[in-house]
Amino acid sequence: MSAERTVASSSGQPRQDIQAPPGTFVVAPREAMGPRAGTSARPPARRRRSAAALVAVDCAAALLGLLLLDEPRHQAVLAPLLVACVLFLNGQGRLYAYAALPADTLTQVPSLAGRIALGWCVTLVLASALPLPAPPAPGTLAAAAAVQCLLSHCGRTLVHRHRRTATLRRPRPALVVGPAGPARAVAAALLRRPGCGVRPVGIVSETPEPPREDAPDAGAAPGSCPELPVLGTEDELHRAVIQNDVRAVFLLTDRGPGTAGLLPALSGLGCDLWELEPRCPDLAPAPGGPLRYVAGFACRPLTPTRTRPTGLGKRLLDIAVSGVLLLVAAPVLAVCALVLRVVEGPGVIFRQERVGKDGKLFTLLKFRTHRPADPQEAATRWSVADEHRISPFCRFLRGTSLDELPQLWNVLRGDMSLVGPRPERPFFVAQFSQAHPYYAQRHRMPTGITGLAQIHGLRGDTSIEDRCRFDNAYIDSWSFWQDLCILLRTLGCLVRRTGS
Repeated sequence: MSAERTVASSSGQPRQDIQAPPGTFVVAPREAMGPRAGTSARPPARRRRSAAALVAVDCAAALLGLLLLDEPRHQAVLAPLLVACVLFLNGQGRLYAYAALPADTLTQVPSLAGRIALGWCVTLVLASALPLPAPPAPGTLAAAAAVQCLLSHCGRTLVHRHRRTATLRRPRPALVVGPAGPARAVAAALLRRPGCGVRPVGIVSETPEPPREDAPDAGAAPGSCPELPVLGTEDELHRAVIQNDVRAVFLLTDRGPGTAGLLPALSGLGCDLWELEPRCPDLAPAPGGPLRYVAGFACRPLTPTRTRPTGLGKRLLDIAVSGVLLLVAAPVLAVCALVLRVVEGPGVIFRQERVGKDGKLFTLLKFRTHRPADPQEAATRWSVADEHRISPFCRFLRGTSLDELPQLWNVLRGDMSLVGPRPERPFFVAQFSQAHPYYAQRHRMPTGITGLAQIHGLRGDTSIEDRCRFDNAYIDSWSFWQDLCILLRTLGCLVRRTGS
């Protein structure tokens, strides 16, 4: 199951400070609320509140729609089925996804209505296997679905209106990339439209700025375009993103080839990248969705797969499987802990800091199969797969991956997922992020016990570049079915004892 075999550290191991070079991965401290990491770094609390509010609205709408049914028994039986179906279908339709530039709620009505209708059909099919009285009349069912759709739309409108109000109070800091003149004009237009929720804080340009005696925009209000700094180097860009907590970057279509080298750094710092047409809306729709408009400018996401949601089903799968496995494996955990205590002495569980989703640090749990010489060795030594100091029992735990069983508690807690990129120590995350431009993008999804790279043999002392490629491919093509396939293939690897 493990992607690598690393040395252990004691629970009291001091945390090292890592200075990451410009353009590389930035590890977020434990207390950070808005980490700069990966490629979908979002204020976690804001995203959770938005999704929770939408889920609550959909649940309430479904339950209120059921009140139109006359038979209480119908209401009691259909309620859990309908709520589960609607939440699952809406989650698969990305109706709970966090969008950097939210669309109008009216555009979601066809998708919402279709999923509600499908949810009612699935619910009635499932309920047909239960001993119920005569089903409700078709007219009653249609009225209940219509009421549910209306209430859900109204509730979602209120949620999005509240979010837009909050965005007006705290607009998203943004950068504009392109020739200095057009980029400054776009920045001025964005500043004149505070309702778009974006506040430019700088301009990134490879060309010198035109003379300031040029005539100003006729529609510009006095003081509407402050002197924004013009950034030209990656070092300046890195500092500006960190200091201003930049979350959105608008790239003009005529930005020039010189800025292409800055895009991996911006993406690695967790910025949303949007291509913007400053003159006329002749952009083609993006593969991940329709065009969006900000302050009248047509724009499209350059990295639509970055915001691909992992879905409610992934977390439910993690909770269900990890909870059941912890109960089933409790005797095995107890035996392993007892034998380790007798063979190796006290301290059968070791705790080590790893980098998780969005660069947030968490404490990973394992059975202690090796005792490092000192904390420095624990934090910076890559592998101990050939270490002769390991006892035969510890070698057995590692070969069967039984030493990974305590990580089921990390999954249940939400630190990790069952399937995802393997977490690594901060020391190596800083190294790998500098050596491999897309390594930091692995942290857009929760780390996992197993993953696509592991079932392809990329564990132990194998290519980091290959792991990075497989991990990002897994994230970009994520599906609930893919997680199930990876878990089944991992089980086959455990049966064959391919652990390193």
